Amino acid sequence: MDHEQVPVLDALAAYHAERQLPFAPPGHKQGRGADPRVRAVLGEAVFRGDLLAMNGLDDRTSSRQVLQRAQELMADAVGAEHTFFSTCGSSLSVKAAMLSVAGPHEELLIGRDAHKSVVSGLVLAGIRPVWVDPQWDPDLHLAHPPSAETYAEAFARHPDARGALVTTPTPYGTCSDLAAIAEVCHRHGVPLVVDEAWGAHLPFHPDLPTWAMDAGADVCVTSVHKMGSGLEQGSVFHLQGDLVDPAALRSREDLLGTTSSSVLIYAALDGWRRQMVQHGRALYDDALALAASVRARAEEVDGLHVHGREDFCGPGRAVDLDPLQLIIDVSGLGVSGYRAVDALRTQGLSLHFGDHRRINAQLTHADDAESADALLAGLHRLAAEARGLPRDRPVEVPGPDGLRTEQVVLPRDAFFGPVVDVPWQEAEGRVAAEMLTPYPPGIPAALPGERLTREVLRYLRTGVEAGMVVPDAADPGLDTVRVVAEG
Repeated sequence: MDHEQVPVLDALAAYHAERQLPFAPPGHKQGRGADPRVRAVLGEAVFRGDLLAMNGLDDRTSSRQVLQRAQELMADAVGAEHTFFSTCGSSLSVKAAMLSVAGPHEELLIGRDAHKSVVSGLVLAGIRPVWVDPQWDPDLHLAHPPSAETYAEAFARHPDARGALVTTPTPYGTCSDLAAIAEVCHRHGVPLVVDEAWGAHLPFHPDLPTWAMDAGADVCVTSVHKMGSGLEQGSVFHLQGDLVDPAALRSREDLLGTTSSSVLIYAALDGWRRQMVQHGRALYDDALALAASVRARAEEVDGLHVHGREDFCGPGRAVDLDPLQLIIDVSGLGVSGYRAVDALRTQGLSLHFGDHRRINAQLTHADDAESADALLAGLHRLAAEARGLPRDRPVEVPGPDGLRTEQVVLPRDAFFGPVVDVPWQEAEGRVAAEMLTPYPPGIPAALPGERLTREVLRYLRTGVEAGMVVPDAADPGLDTVRVVAEG
């Protein structure tokens, strides 16, 4: 296929060349009605590119098949059989994939380190989760994706499960053995869905971890805005094989998605595909070399340790690591990752996330020597000024047994049933009716239908006191917790 083509961008240029005068949404009409103060911040181009996909970008019958051609080019670029664009982020895409595999009260094997969007899918669909435990590093207090053996054991206990879902890479850049997990699923005649939100770049360089389609996954969801050049909410999901009906997948996306798709997001997805096909190898040659240099130089900063394959990969841990995710242990400075992220922000450096002992600085193809030097200068200042940062009580991070809670009620039933808010000190033994999700990275510590334990409650409470953010809780301060009403 001709990857010089960019159907969405070309159609947008044609719309302007035709000097179409809109009498249809959006109401700002190419920015003419937008407040000048808004245009001054967002720019004129944002409003000029914001138009209807149907009877705007294309005509009312979509005769030019603009979106279809863009999706076909994306599929060809990465070697998938079918590709679908989403302007509602991978949070929607992963739900569409789940609903294409399992229905109400059917079982789906899911890694317990899944993103909150997966739990939202369970609530909406009434799917019965069979949780598959991640691999736990007791020294680093860090979870890696579940192993293929753990999925095989779960299938042995639940032979009627409709499929499996795994999250890889994790927000920490660690990756599972997808080929082995796919083999387990296909041995049982069911599909593997991969939440690869952090892996949109993986198909475009051989030195990056193997991407889901090459590993044999059936459905793969990617967030192009995370590691690619997409705009926020730009997501793509890919399909191959005959275990998931492409018409069903499209209909689930249509069920959940917006009827007012953003042409701006479509255009960025289209342009990113062309950029990667034509220049991706060279861009990631540079990005990987830069990452290696930054890793080595950051490791030299007193009090810091940059985690690498020697820390994260091996038996009982991950099988691979995305080197563009810089996970830096700051515990040697005597501060939490939460405080370190806040301190770096005051220097003008916005990092992805911090946890109780680490920070994450994400590198992409957009970085260069200048941005790398700025990051390293900030890390040196952080180390020099760490003594003046607030000291918090340690976060009480339990081991896997303490973090693992029992699913006693379907997530949907707990979420939509009668609830009551109780003081967190009285929530032990009660059944959660809400997600309690430290964010980032967005992996629930407790979810609707799970029985709350003292360990999980203490972890969340001490985390909030140390700077953890739990935005989806009814009470983000966690003075109270929402639980299923008794009786």
